[in-house]
Parts: sequence; C-alpha cells; structure tokens
Amino acid sequence: MGQTRSSVLCDTTRLGLTQQRTASQFMEDMQKRSNFTSAELERLKKRFMKLDSDGSGSIDREEFLQIPQIASNPLASRMIAIFDEDGGGTVDFQEFVGGLSAFSSRGGREEKLRFAFKVYDVDRDGYISNGELFLVLKMMVGNNLKDQQLQQIVDKTIMEGDHDRDGKLSFEEFAQMVSNTDIVKQMTLEDLF
Repeated sequence: MGQTRSSVLCDTTRLGLTQQRTASQFMEDMQKRSNFTSAELERLKKRFMKLDSDGSGSIDREEFLQIPQIASNPLASRMIAIFDEDGGGTVDFQEFVGGLSAFSSRGGREEKLRFAFKVYDVDRDGYISNGELFLVLKMMVGNNLKDQQLQQIVDKTIMEGDHDRDGKLSFEEFAQMVSNTDIVKQMTLEDLF
C-alpha cells in the first residue's frame, strides 16, 4: 500500500475514528457492514475527504450540502439527521457509509424501507406521529398546499395506515402502506460517487 504508520493514523483520524487501528482493518470492517465493495469504499473515502473541507474528520451541514443529490432535495435536513446516527451534529465516515449503504443497488428492500421510515420518524421513537408526518410533508410541498389541506391528507393517511388504532404508524404499518410502490428503484442511486 505504501502508507506509513503516521499517514494511516492521519487517514483514520480524518475519517472520524476514535480507536487506533489500521486503515485496512477499518475498511474491511466497513465492507462487512455495508453494501459496498472495497473499491467503492475507497471512492467513498476520497469523496468524504474532499467533502470534509476543514479536515475535521466529519462533515457538517454545509459540507454535506456540497453533494448535489442532497442539496437539491427538499428533505436534505432530514437526510443529514438520519446519517448523523449519534446526533452529534456532524457525520463521520462510518455514518456516511452507513447512510449511503441503503442507496446502493445491493441494498435490500427492508434496508431501504427502514431509511425511508426514518425520514418521517423525526423524534426517533420508532413511530410516525401525525405531527411528524405533517412536518415532513410540509418540507416536500412547501406552500403549494394550505396547512389545513395538508393536515387533512395527514389525518387520512394516518387513519388508513394505523391498523392498531394507536394514532401513529409503526414501521410495519408504514411498510404495508408503501408495499405497492417501487421503493427499491426510487431509493437506488447508481454510481454514488
């Protein structure tokens, strides 16, 4: 590989690692836990390091929005929050790979459904509430619908999907609601980087 010990540690530090282990061990672990090949992970690592313009080892909101597919998405703030698994306000390399893994062509239906569910589960309690659904749909439609119209859509959606009548949607209820959609195709990005 040609890397010295100091360059390996520097690389792993820039990728947001807290433990000292070699870059190759880290990348092997990432390959096992993601839907990416070794070559794809190397490309993602280069892209991550380029996005990490301040060299902090993590990507903040402004750096994240350099990704065109995210910057143009009305749900960009939700996507960033989902990638940021520890809630620290930034995304390290492990979180970056974990978030993108769902969008890989090798990502399964369940993984893609779980990511989509997290978009709506703003408070991360495992359910989509009426308020959360309203908030996320408002992000998508902006001012194209009056709040009253949007609330009617939200109420109807919750009522139709909430089979156990607890006033919110579980993952299973959400998955059943979107079962007739082509979520796998819609959530697959070819050539991520």
